[in-house]
Amino acid sequence: MAPYTGNISNYYATPSQEILGDYQFISLEDVINNFRVAYVGEDKIISKISRADIRFHAMRGVQELSYDTFRSYKTLELEVPPSLLLPLPFDYVNYVKISWIDSSGHCHTINECKVCPKDPVSLKQREGGGIDVEYVADSGENKWFEEDSTTWANLQGGGATTSSDEGDPYQANFGARYGLDPQRANANGCFWINYQRDSATGGNYSGGQIYFDSSLAGKTITIQYISDGVADVDSVIVHKLAEEAMYKHIAHAILNTRANVDRNIVATFKKERFAAVRNAKIRLSNIKLEELTQIIRGKSKWIKH
Repeated sequence: MAPYTGNISNYYATPSQEILGDYQFISLEDVINNFRVAYVGEDKIISKISRADIRFHAMRGVQELSYDTFRSYKTLELEVPPSLLLPLPFDYVNYVKISWIDSSGHCHTINECKVCPKDPVSLKQREGGGIDVEYVADSGENKWFEEDSTTWANLQGGGATTSSDEGDPYQANFGARYGLDPQRANANGCFWINYQRDSATGGNYSGGQIYFDSSLAGKTITIQYISDGVADVDSVIVHKLAEEAMYKHIAHAILNTRANVDRNIVATFKKERFAAVRNAKIRLSNIKLEELTQIIRGKSKWIKH
């Protein structure tokens, strides 16, 4: 990422989408170059190391720091098709929140299905209840599995997962004394994610997809998820508020994987890395005094019982 070298007045007069906001980031190549200048060389903490080793530990640092330090959340907007299946984003690591959007633009959080089994594999059964274990050797095709899951078929034809417990004699009294059970208070539908690969189910299941219940068909949803930050290697960037954390992470990782290094030095850099990452989290949390003051004003409210 090249720094802006033009005239400042031109920047504001005809801003380019390629440079807007770029100054807050530093490229991974610049991080590697700066690390070599500051930490590698004669009479420095690391006397000699290849650029490939530095790049490896830098990439690992981006991955680790992306999970809970960098602001690495991404959001996609999609429409649930009639099949009720949506593919996971190509750089998906874990989801933060999945919501459906109403006509007013308000978000309604969709809960993950916790009580139903995820990724059920439907095995073929004989009439007597035994498992059919036919295997066609000539084609190499596994015949142990049904084409479709009964659980998934029933969910496609059913309604939303709501807070109603009618029809179940046990659930009729569940939570009646103290009110509704919060984990069942949901009228926004549900989803589950299939992480299985096709090879694990004989090629009949499609892994890497999000399954929604039928109440969400045709609705617009947003998927907020975490990425590891290195899906596009050529455009990896690091926020400047976390730049020092990257240097400390790389230095500790290199020293910790080398032989004949004083363990006291490794322990020192481990502490420095921990402190630098903590500072980066505080900086990137983006807490503003005015916002905090506005929230604290609520402490003086009287709550009537």
